[in-house]
Amino acid sequence: MKTKLNIKKDDRVLVTTGKEKGKVGKVLKVDPAKGKALVEKVNLIKRHSRPTKGSKGGVVEKEGPLNLSNLMLLCPKCNEPVRAARRPLGEGKSARYCKKCEEFMDS
Repeated sequence: MKTKLNIKKDDRVLVTTGKEKGKVGKVLKVDPAKGKALVEKVNLIKRHSRPTKGSKGGVVEKEGPLNLSNLMLLCPKCNEPVRAARRPLGEGKSARYCKKCEEFMDS
């Protein structure tokens, strides 16, 4: 059975631990198999690339993966870091909701 994650693409998250603690960004990509996520402008790493026909070589900065356990979801309604839970909607579907303000996060 596939587990449902509480953090999805395009969510705003807060980094809770590590050198990037306190930074807020938008989730670009989630890898549920590895339990990692890429967050915009957070955990930037430098990679050297060779020049090819299509691109110029040089040092490229890109986002590195962060563990999902080090991220906390920001509620769009109350704009605070919250724990999210799921509520059944019927017909076998469920939606995420904020545990602080009890509002649904999924439209």
